[in-house]
Amino acid sequence: MLYIGVDLGTSAVKLLLMDETGKILNITSKDYPISFPNPGWSEQNPNDWWTKSVEGIKELIKNFDKSQIAGISFGGQMHGLVILDDNDNVIRPALLWNDGRTFAETDYLNEKIGRKKLSQYTANIAFTGFTAPKILWIKNNEPENFKKINKIMLPKDYLAYKLTGNHCTDASDASGMLLFDVKNRCWSKEMIDICDIKEEQLAKIYESYECVGNLTEEAASLLGLSTNVKVAAGAGDNAAAAVGTGTVGNGNCNISLGTSGTIFISSENFGVDDNNALHSFAHADGTYHLMGCMLSAASCNKWWMEDIIGTNDYSSAQKNITNLGKNNVYFLPYLMGERSPHNDPDARGTFIGMTMDTNREDMTQAILEGVAFALRDSLEVAKKLGINIERTKICGGGAKSQLWKKIIANVLNLKVDVIESEEGPALGGAILAAVACKEFDSVQDAAEKIVKIVDTVEPENTLVEAYDIKYNIFKKLYPQLKPIYKMMSLN
Repeated sequence: MLYIGVDLGTSAVKLLLMDETGKILNITSKDYPISFPNPGWSEQNPNDWWTKSVEGIKELIKNFDKSQIAGISFGGQMHGLVILDDNDNVIRPALLWNDGRTFAETDYLNEKIGRKKLSQYTANIAFTGFTAPKILWIKNNEPENFKKINKIMLPKDYLAYKLTGNHCTDASDASGMLLFDVKNRCWSKEMIDICDIKEEQLAKIYESYECVGNLTEEAASLLGLSTNVKVAAGAGDNAAAAVGTGTVGNGNCNISLGTSGTIFISSENFGVDDNNALHSFAHADGTYHLMGCMLSAASCNKWWMEDIIGTNDYSSAQKNITNLGKNNVYFLPYLMGERSPHNDPDARGTFIGMTMDTNREDMTQAILEGVAFALRDSLEVAKKLGINIERTKICGGGAKSQLWKKIIANVLNLKVDVIESEEGPALGGAILAAVACKEFDSVQDAAEKIVKIVDTVEPENTLVEAYDIKYNIFKKLYPQLKPIYKMMSLN
């Protein structure tokens, strides 16, 4: 049988076709626009996701036996707010995960409601990208749209609705809404009241590997598939990427270098750090995970290469970088503000340390190192919880760079395992679909059989020591710049 994994990303939807052994048979991708109506704002039209997903699925399967396709599932960009009216029409463009307009609502939740209560209700505190502050922003700034809301959805769940006609979500993605009681895997009645909404406006919760329905006749006809095709709930992109890299079970780690960057630690047990610097979320395998999320990771390098230097030849820009551990230029990768561990929408990207002999390679290197240092910020929080991580998987577009993997291995002092497929969320979605169709006994069973390690990048003692010195400088920069970022935001 064949399974489709849909990775609903920020800039494109990537679609993957997998057989029952885990072999990837085909991959395709479809771009769609993103709009920035004001500085710090970020929106997309959910209908673009659907249109491009339909185009992509048709292209993906056109040379295969469509009768063999048994299931579809997703990994999706998290936190985005999709609102539907009584007729299930989209009311306004979706506010995305990297939208920073909700600073006032975030402050209200953290300061007036209180971080302690939020953590008690949801295991997390408010961040500007989370869904609950977005709901409050709509209420405060677009009251007519707020009155129209019949259903509140997450991005990938809009695709599931279009395929099945069911309003559904999964525990991992719901964890990032600040409306979900992570420990007890249910909606938080307290947060529902705080946001002035009703529970029936929220979707039914499933585990990521559970079937939420079959294709409707309309969707099946549109795609050229059978109504017997099952749709699994899927997962937030990071949880789906963790499944796709085999980061399931207790104490495993994955680093994702996509538009955003994450360090993801799976755990059989629910846990929260004292300062809520890391997210405490449900995992797609039915357990839990801790996650540090930075808002700009590979997107920092993309910005530098394409918008500033003016090239897309990434490998040539990196080939002469050999001065590892000795670069005196630092980059703070906060182009969209920052989430973990600083929770500061006012933070901005910053180069520091340039001299007259600084060259392009030094600054390119600083970008790669800055992302690695920021990931280490979150790893250090996990270490303080007594979590001992010795190795990590890696995925995402940035993981294609051998240099970047070497930098990460030495900055974080971790063995970096490279897997056969770096498709992350799309592969995770396909695996979840296969589990929903009973191809495997569990998510962990599927991951163990499908995910294969093909290389390991080992840290080197001399570089680890050199990067320790550099990191101790890097971690002092943000606290010094924080008040300046605040002053800049007021002008």
